[in-house]
Amino acid sequence: MTHSPSSNSIHQRRSGNNNNATGNPMSRPGTTQSHLSANQNGGGDMLTFAPRARDPPPASFMGPPRIGSMASRDSAFAAPPVRQQTPSINDPGYRAKPVKAIPFKSTALQRDEDGNTNISKPWLEKKDPYIKISYFVTWSLFLLLGLGGSALAIFLSWRAFPKIPNYCIVLDENFDSLNRDVWSHEIDLGGFGNHQFDMTTDSEANSYVKDGSLYITPTLTADTVGYDQILDGTMYNLTGCTNTIIDQTTNASIPNPDACGVISNRTTGTMIPPVMSARLTTKGKYNINYGKVTVRAKLPRGDWLWPAIWMLPEENFYGEWPMSGEIDIMEARGNDKQYPAQGRDYVRGSLNWGPTTFLNAVYKTYGWWFERRQSFDQGFHEYTLEWTPDFMWIYVDSRLHRSLDLSFDKPFFDRGNFPAVVTNVTSGLQSVLQNPWQGRPNSAPFDRSFYLILNVAVGGTNGWFPDGAGNKPWIDNSKTAMLDFWTKRDDWLPTWGEGDDHSMIVDSVKMYQICPSN
Repeated sequence: MTHSPSSNSIHQRRSGNNNNATGNPMSRPGTTQSHLSANQNGGGDMLTFAPRARDPPPASFMGPPRIGSMASRDSAFAAPPVRQQTPSINDPGYRAKPVKAIPFKSTALQRDEDGNTNISKPWLEKKDPYIKISYFVTWSLFLLLGLGGSALAIFLSWRAFPKIPNYCIVLDENFDSLNRDVWSHEIDLGGFGNHQFDMTTDSEANSYVKDGSLYITPTLTADTVGYDQILDGTMYNLTGCTNTIIDQTTNASIPNPDACGVISNRTTGTMIPPVMSARLTTKGKYNINYGKVTVRAKLPRGDWLWPAIWMLPEENFYGEWPMSGEIDIMEARGNDKQYPAQGRDYVRGSLNWGPTTFLNAVYKTYGWWFERRQSFDQGFHEYTLEWTPDFMWIYVDSRLHRSLDLSFDKPFFDRGNFPAVVTNVTSGLQSVLQNPWQGRPNSAPFDRSFYLILNVAVGGTNGWFPDGAGNKPWIDNSKTAMLDFWTKRDDWLPTWGEGDDHSMIVDSVKMYQICPSN
């Protein structure tokens, strides 16, 4: 069997008769097909194959074909006519025909007979010297006014800035040891005025010197007394209690029974304070009346811890607290930074004062400073008070970081805006409000001698830890507030950390008095 495009190949062309019956019944006009042909020569059947050439389009291609005719089929499969290609600007040989530019004549310019414009060009002419003079005069005037205004503003600010006096050192304490000639312990379990949940002791477990620093460390009372004893059936007397009262019979000083002893009773909710801590003061030893105090310290961490660096008057010259004043150089909370009422990344400075024992205007004289990226338990900071007859500053590390900036520009009684008539919340009696600082300087009651206090308190019911903030486990007005606090110790005790994490560490204390030469 051979395959060759010989002359013996059968090549059928489309015609009007039915001669295409011998071709491939599946072939389509206009395509190249291979056709089979039988050759009888040579006494045998020979099959030859040859490709079929494309038929030219019929004459009727350009005319409308008839439906169902062969012409319509041819036209459907015929190649479309060749169209002349339109030149494109992207072709390499394409060149756009240049467009003749039409000159633009401005109707706004005046022209002479020759078509030339007569335009004034003053910059080509000789400059007027007075223009340059006026230029320099104007800018010199602006410069003088700017410099003069700046100098005036600086002068006014300097004059308004309070004069900082010269300070003379009174106490320079670096804690090589716990000097009893400087420091005294206040020993008390009455909770002071804040109804705190700690008792203050002179135990070396709660206050001690190590590596040149003073440590004030809270501990659990149950570790000393026993867990069952602090809750029920134990009479506890605090040895060396310093809270005393005057015996009306003998006129002698005796221990205050409410602050020096307690009997635990589970039924009534009375318990021995669950935490022991320390409170050290310079009362009767070192004090200042106007001056400066700087304490370098690292604050404790732990829920419901309340570290404080503060001052009280040596004598209640104007009356009981807060009539004679209180200066809080630093107060903080040991709770973490997520605590909604300012955690350990905040420190507060404030003044407590008021014309009666039940009116305290501290809300008018307080402020705070905070750390943006750290908290005050992560390093040492200097907490400073500057106090003169004209102003009081409380700041952290720098005078630029003031938590309190108060000018004694008016009397405190006027600053308080107190009512004319007050009602005693205890007796219910009304009385005309008297000014206890009448005739005293504008700085009164802060015109007397104050001593320094360092302590770490725990909890309390005076509102320092607001109800409902940070999963607080007690309610201030509850009679079982201390017991409720102790019951939740598994929640707050782990936050105190390990070792000295919950200690306030004091590196140094410096007290200055305004020098006599001022």
